[in-house]
Amino acid sequence: MELRIAKLNPEAVLPTRAHPGDAGLDLCACEAAHIGPGERWSIGTGIALEIPDGHAGLVLPRSGLAKKHGIALVNAPGLIDSGYRGEVRVLLLNTDPAEIFRVEPGDRIAQLLITPIALPNPVEASALADSSRGEGGFGSSGR
Repeated sequence: MELRIAKLNPEAVLPTRAHPGDAGLDLCACEAAHIGPGERWSIGTGIALEIPDGHAGLVLPRSGLAKKHGIALVNAPGLIDSGYRGEVRVLLLNTDPAEIFRVEPGDRIAQLLITPIALPNPVEASALADSSRGEGGFGSSGR
């Protein structure tokens, strides 16, 4: 399978895998940013994707940025539908209480996972089948 990628900016970096067999492709910033403590910033990657039909792109955080700098994704995971052809942007959040986080063009800021999806048709039902869990929600497992 191929993932077609258009550079919207000549300085954009194509997504790559850090290691053979890695599930995620590293997404790189195409613009500079300085994210203050508690601030969020939308950072462009300078690329657009043609995600194959029957698939979606999930934008996921990088664990190293979270551990070393407290950087998270506001809407993790971000969802890219197969029909979207605009620029991939990453919404970063600086959770560090004191340090400004600086992003430079070319920095790896997130990961992209392409995954198959099911496309069921929603159908209204007067009742749902019973299950062993029933209506047990948050905390229902007792752990």
